[in-house]
Amino acid sequence: MTEIDRRTALLMALLGAVAPSAADAQAPAADTHHDMSMAPANWSHPDEVAMLVYPRMTALDLIGPQYMFASLMGARVHLVGRTRDPVVTDTGVGILPTAGFDECPRDLTVLFAPGGTAGTIAALRDDATRAFMADRGARAKYVTSVCTGSLILGAAGLLKGYKATSHWAARDSLTEFGAIPTDERVVRDRNRITGAGVTAGLDFGLTMVAEMRDATYAEGVQLLCEYDPHPPFNSGSTHTAPPQVLAMMKGMLANFPNQIHAAATAIKA
Repeated sequence: MTEIDRRTALLMALLGAVAPSAADAQAPAADTHHDMSMAPANWSHPDEVAMLVYPRMTALDLIGPQYMFASLMGARVHLVGRTRDPVVTDTGVGILPTAGFDECPRDLTVLFAPGGTAGTIAALRDDATRAFMADRGARAKYVTSVCTGSLILGAAGLLKGYKATSHWAARDSLTEFGAIPTDERVVRDRNRITGAGVTAGLDFGLTMVAEMRDATYAEGVQLLCEYDPHPPFNSGSTHTAPPQVLAMMKGMLANFPNQIHAAATAIKA
């Protein structure tokens, strides 16, 4: 198969065979009229992806990666909450879980945690959430997060001795849970793959698509969602933000590490 044929097959696959969610996995397949004969065999695999959802999380931490995972042919993506009750995120967007903790498959390809601020502190303090993450993470092929979701992984004991990243305001606090803070957009250490703050979820998601399929598949997904960022400002990193902006934002989030420390201390106690 030529490279052009592979790319054509990918676009047909993505337009006509987007992976079903757990909620609609049993629905009859639509008649898409796309010829899938050119798609490489490794482009379809019955992966099980569990994405944690919890009150006051950051919606974009979830939705960016969810878009990428949902593009994986053959995969099932589960939005997993303590229950199936609706979850309201930190910006007021509602998310409806497709499974509760007790309904989530036991053996996963990917376990994922999104981040937030106060909601994340509450989630990592929650015994049931930590127990669920520890149980599924012990067997998952990939243990992953975006933003401060890595704190939840850490609180569940899943990052001890691993390099990991987080939002810049919380990255150094990963030491509270035995992790090794690493200042990179996406960090991989063995089967732990973590993304930095919020929008890094798109980079993380494409990294996972390439890992679980191949680079050509990931490039097709990137083109399909037209991910070609040209931000109007160069202030998206602590390395590039104007000094006055950096100082302002650090001041606003100055107490967050103290909150993380208090939560970690409570968990250890």
